[in-house]
Amino acid sequence: MTLAHWAALVAVGFMAGFVNTLAGSGSLLTLPLLLWLGMPVHLANGTNRISVLLQNVVAVYSFRRQGNLELGRALWPTVWAILGSIGGAELAARMDARHLTWSLAVLMLLLVPFMLVSPRSWTTHAPRPWRWYHAPLFLAVGVYGGFIQGGVGIFLLAGLVLGLGTDLVQANGIKNWIVLWFTALSMWVFVAYGQVDWLVGVVLGLGSMPGAWVAARVAQKHGARLVHQVVVGVVILSALDMLGLFRWLASQLL
Repeated sequence: MTLAHWAALVAVGFMAGFVNTLAGSGSLLTLPLLLWLGMPVHLANGTNRISVLLQNVVAVYSFRRQGNLELGRALWPTVWAILGSIGGAELAARMDARHLTWSLAVLMLLLVPFMLVSPRSWTTHAPRPWRWYHAPLFLAVGVYGGFIQGGVGIFLLAGLVLGLGTDLVQANGIKNWIVLWFTALSMWVFVAYGQVDWLVGVVLGLGSMPGAWVAARVAQKHGARLVHQVVVGVVILSALDMLGLFRWLASQLL
């Protein structure tokens, strides 16, 4: 790879770290870059996990230091997401992600009207206790996160805010804590299949770490309202990207 390629990894890593920490779907920036660099899809999917892991180490530290990570509320969502992620990673190492990506895009678009029509449900909170019926939700999100990663933060935020009534800024801290743990454990499935390029992943991760640090400070300073606006924008753009709109536009313009 050329110097420009390494610089692109760092720059896109920074943007992905920022977006992932504040909302989610940063992998929709990094995965296309890795594919553009010539990586096979399975190798790109596995290599991307190193960046996700490193940026979430920084994000979790920042949210915890700011008092925006309540570990007591994170316990059961984390356990069930980890269980799902290991199975999802095993599927990802063997299967094509195309059909699952389309399903995710449709689910994201269905989520947008509710986020716009009832924003108070995202920016106000009334914490609810963990119940048995929350387990399948976080198990399913964990399966998706282990499978392809991109967009998992949006569904974790939805489960934490709408399902458990968690404050959106606190939910961001818990989301990053969950992603940190299930990535750290499920990533070894990709390592076992030889689907990780450590050098590229670390360089991408070194770019993503300062992005995560900046995003955590932005969330602390500006609160739930700004985070909600960012989440809405990311959901819309992510869904359109997954449906192939941007690739179609590029094919028409180039």
